[in-house]
Amino acid sequence: MSETFDCAKCSESLYGRKYIQTDDGPYCVPCYDNTFANTCAECQQLIGHDSRELFYEDRHFHEGCFRCCRCQRSLADEPFTCQDSELLCNDCYCSAFSSQCSACGETVMPGSRKLEYGGQTWHEHCFLCSGCEQPLGSRSFVPDKGAHYCVPCYENKFAPRCARCSKTLTQGGVTYRDQPWHRECLVCTGCQTPLAGQQFTSRDDDPYCVACFGELFAPKCSSCKRPITGLGGGKYVSFEDRHWHHSCFSCARCSTSLVGQGFVPDGDQVLCQGCSQAGP
Repeated sequence: MSETFDCAKCSESLYGRKYIQTDDGPYCVPCYDNTFANTCAECQQLIGHDSRELFYEDRHFHEGCFRCCRCQRSLADEPFTCQDSELLCNDCYCSAFSSQCSACGETVMPGSRKLEYGGQTWHEHCFLCSGCEQPLGSRSFVPDKGAHYCVPCYENKFAPRCARCSKTLTQGGVTYRDQPWHRECLVCTGCQTPLAGQQFTSRDDDPYCVACFGELFAPKCSSCKRPITGLGGGKYVSFEDRHWHHSCFSCARCSTSLVGQGFVPDGDQVLCQGCSQAGP
């Protein structure tokens, strides 16, 4: 008696029929496909043993079903992208989801180096300083009315310049006579002492500290011989070509303050009326 040669699934004889051998035994083609073939994620039909099968992640496709969901181009030998479970060729993906370079207008391809700022996108090589036209890359930059400048170009173009040294002021600084100055450039014309944060005055547009201005230009008190600057609310009295600090304007004999009082000049001295009437 001859040995049977039947399908492991349907038990039909395989003599004279095409079959597929597995570890579990031989299968006729219909039974093999029904048992082992994957279902195409696109057409929902079985992918037969004689079909070329493609798969992506946990999904399987007939070769003809593995295509771009927008333009229907075959993706069998094309680069592609998956977006929200849809397969897209690179052209369709770029058209739908990629940004346009704000400089050259071309598509910024997925995976390429790009820069984004203010809701706009640039190819890395297109994001240039509006001054020197060099790529900004990861360098610091300053935006200005739609343009972008590297820090040196921005400072050269827009930053204020010191009235003394003409170099740009990048931070800090002081204002004197409505002009910007570096703090270290605003110094006394006489002694070169820094004046920022100190009381000072000027002569012929040149700044002077209080001490230098007093020594060089202020009248001298006829009593104490120190300069009368009038700065800081200091008051003084003048008579003819002589001057006195308020605190120094007193009777030469009794030392009574003569501020707001009548007085009598006596040579280089001034006397109160009482001492004047008393005689020498």
